[in-house]
Amino acid sequence: MSTTTQTPQNTKTTYRRYKDGDDKFRRSQEQLFKASWTYKCPTYVQQTPPCQGQCPAGEDIRSYLNIVRGIEKPPVGPDGKPSMPWQEYAWRRLTECNPFPAIMGRVCPAPCQTGCNRAKVEGYVGINSVEQFLGNYAIEQGLGFPKPEIETGKKVAVIGGGVAGVSVAYQLRKKGHQVTIFEAYKKLGGMLTFGLPAYRTPRDVVDAEVKRIIDMGGIEVRFNTRVGKDISMEDIRAKFDAVFIGIGAQAGNKLDIPGADAPNVTDGISFLRAFNEGKIDCAGKHIVVIGGGDTAMDCAAVARRLGAECDVSTSPANQTKVTIAAREGNSRQALQVLRQSSEVIIAYRRHVQEMPASKHEIDAVIEEGVELQPCVAPVSVVQDADGKATALRVIKVDWVNKKMVPQEGSEYDIPADLIVCSVGQYIDWTGMDGLKNPKNVANVDKNLQAIGQPGVFVGGDAITPLLLTTAIGHARIAAEGIDQYVMNGEVEKRPKVDKKLFDMPANMTKFGAKFEPVPEGYTRATCDNKNAVHNFDDRADRAIIEAKDLFLGHFSHTPRNERNMIDIKADNVLGNMEERLIGLTEAQAQAEAKRCMSCGMCFECDNCVIYCPQGAVKRVPKKEQMAGRYVFTDYSKCIGCHICMDVCPTGYIQMGLGGEGN
Repeated sequence: MSTTTQTPQNTKTTYRRYKDGDDKFRRSQEQLFKASWTYKCPTYVQQTPPCQGQCPAGEDIRSYLNIVRGIEKPPVGPDGKPSMPWQEYAWRRLTECNPFPAIMGRVCPAPCQTGCNRAKVEGYVGINSVEQFLGNYAIEQGLGFPKPEIETGKKVAVIGGGVAGVSVAYQLRKKGHQVTIFEAYKKLGGMLTFGLPAYRTPRDVVDAEVKRIIDMGGIEVRFNTRVGKDISMEDIRAKFDAVFIGIGAQAGNKLDIPGADAPNVTDGISFLRAFNEGKIDCAGKHIVVIGGGDTAMDCAAVARRLGAECDVSTSPANQTKVTIAAREGNSRQALQVLRQSSEVIIAYRRHVQEMPASKHEIDAVIEEGVELQPCVAPVSVVQDADGKATALRVIKVDWVNKKMVPQEGSEYDIPADLIVCSVGQYIDWTGMDGLKNPKNVANVDKNLQAIGQPGVFVGGDAITPLLLTTAIGHARIAAEGIDQYVMNGEVEKRPKVDKKLFDMPANMTKFGAKFEPVPEGYTRATCDNKNAVHNFDDRADRAIIEAKDLFLGHFSHTPRNERNMIDIKADNVLGNMEERLIGLTEAQAQAEAKRCMSCGMCFECDNCVIYCPQGAVKRVPKKEQMAGRYVFTDYSKCIGCHICMDVCPTGYIQMGLGGEGN
């Protein structure tokens, strides 16, 4: 098995606190009120890291990476040993928000990595590769979700068994509500099952992560049930305490040009569904895919793998090869004899660099022999006497002031046995009147409750046709709103940073701290109560920490631990349904997690303790240490010199109002 080489990485430090030509040392002390003391003392400020801020699912990324790297350890059981392996502990932290880590670690384009502050040093942390490692571990070890501790007796209907619907069922079951999923097809999973090809989302992985949720109990699934046909929305509203609609964009947009009614013209969603259901064996000799998104890339890649039928009856040698391959059980070898490669062209109206598809997916299809023809617009479908498409007629276009301008006289035909239109999807709102707006999506508030319809919540493509991880994030938010609605009759205001935030007091309680009521005005910033969160300010629900607030000079160049990929090229893509990604090993996952800078939270580097000139910053006694509670300040010694803040790599230490004995 051959693998691709890793992406070239920067090997030079890109961050410098001082620039060439600086000749003056700027002291933080200049900001102090007095030369020897100040009311500005260290405050430990928790903020949301940008990776989590840009994660559509809202995962507590920094938190589970800290577990993988060994900073936060599993609680100790009665026998004095860890209550679970660190891998399971990290997986359980991750799945508080996202129940599909093995899948999302493979297919999510990882906007979290785009926002990673580590990129200011040498390159982002491979968050989704660690996520895949944890998801794979859970499947291999047969880990399951616990059944809810309580049963509320409340019943919630979920319309749609795709990512949004199954995710919200998971979140609702954790809260003790009974769930009934109404699914129009014969299997759960939505795009995971019927949209994405199996070499991207192996079916055993999808089935395992879906089954784990159903195994929580209290989730009924009604397959082959369409709202508006098999059951009415009125019946659902009458029988359930709340409703979640996660129907997704089930159908692809049709090609709106002359001749598009030809029988061999289809949309991308229908093509992928037919492939995943085993209804098509080959694609044809000449395939044209219209579009530039991830679905278009998937269609092109599938067409290259399917190929075209090849007549072996005229070749005794080939007939012999097929017989031998069949006898040896080598179905792929037999397939390669029976079929020939398809010529696949992607026609896109804009430039390649403007394609919305993930760059690695574009690169992959090019490697696999797909030809890109950018800056062309479909004009018509050329048909033969029987009405079958034989070519796609296109015209070259220029872009002037962001407007498409056709080049007169530049029309030409692209031969086609099959034309696949992948230019967007739409939602079928049949049976759910009053929900869609002119843009064919639902109007919802910040709790994802449908405007004017209390108790009806919507998520996924039905409100924002974006990523699968977006649907997972919607499910978490909607489930919290549904829980509040069915239990209290109203929903609460959402935070500015609406993510799954690390809960310091809850974490301390898990490790044995006992919080007791304190007199009014006795704040959590106290240093006199060991069960309080010492000098701590939680701003995570309203603030995302930026790279400029970190001491990046602390971090040395550390290359990424990248996943390898199976080397699939034009000459071996035919019939190759092998998964492309090769997951990280345990050692690689831990090494990659250690590259995380733990933005906005202590990662126990000891800089503040080492560099404090007064010995005012000290470690918390070892038996009281836990994630985010590693140091404290002795205010009787602190003079507010700011050094601890200057040397804190993560931006966790800031100077706030303090003072002796406060």
